[in-house]
Amino acid sequence: MDTTARAPDILLVDRTGEHGGGAGGSRTAHLVPMTGVVLLLLVVLVAIAGPYLYPVDARTMQGRRFQPPGAAFVLGTDYLGRDVLAGIIRGARTSLSVGAGATGIVLLVGFLVGGAAGYYGGRVDAGLMRVTEFFQVLPAFLFAMVLVAIFSPTLSTIVVAIGITNWTSMARLVRVEFLALRQREFVAASRAIGASDWRVMTRAVLPSSLPPIIVNTALTVGVSILFEAGLSFLGLGDANTISWGYMIGSSRTYLREAWWTVTFPGLAIFVTVLSLSLVGDVLNDLLDPVGRQERRAS
Repeated sequence: MDTTARAPDILLVDRTGEHGGGAGGSRTAHLVPMTGVVLLLLVVLVAIAGPYLYPVDARTMQGRRFQPPGAAFVLGTDYLGRDVLAGIIRGARTSLSVGAGATGIVLLVGFLVGGAAGYYGGRVDAGLMRVTEFFQVLPAFLFAMVLVAIFSPTLSTIVVAIGITNWTSMARLVRVEFLALRQREFVAASRAIGASDWRVMTRAVLPSSLPPIIVNTALTVGVSILFEAGLSFLGLGDANTISWGYMIGSSRTYLREAWWTVTFPGLAIFVTVLSLSLVGDVLNDLLDPVGRQERRAS
């Protein structure tokens, strides 16, 4: 008797909590990704307009060494008296350039390998996947270190090395999408009118497989930035280019004496990679509305 009488109350409380929590959760779910978009736009703005708004040479001495953050130097100076803020502004352009260039190589190789494997299948698929697995079992960062060490450590070499060592996940993603789409009616219609394989792959299959590829692209840019920072930290970066990893690596022995020389470049890397990850979530929600509704329902 008591259980029956209380059942409606229990259901009412559950529904109320669900709606209240859902509204707050929805606002939070939108606020966090949009924060990432704002942060990424800010980083891009700093990379583009920063050198013009703050025209200070990041490679020359601007004051005394190890000046703490203050009125003269907002983020202080490093062990050579260079302006840390100027270095972060210049490093933003370097990091984004490396991330975009390396991601472009990842997209190109991933599309060629994964697209051919998924579209043709059979022996082509088996052969290309064996090549992909060979590269996938190699430690990506160590492989990139070897490539940069063998060739001259220039910015272009770093971009190529990062792209060559990180294309496997993109190739597998493209392969899965092409396998799922190659038997669709619109693909068969394109073949029926005599379109070449290349035209079918680029005009029919690829546009339909773009949503997950775009999301993965945003994450690849963040991974590429981390790779460049790691290589520069180990002394394998371009000595003629200021980057966040170079700033951390060159000042790491002075961490206790001047914490700001390492902390601020590290925060710049953290904010940039985090914003790219959150932008990936935004793109995933925008390009996959069905999956978004399923996640909200769960």
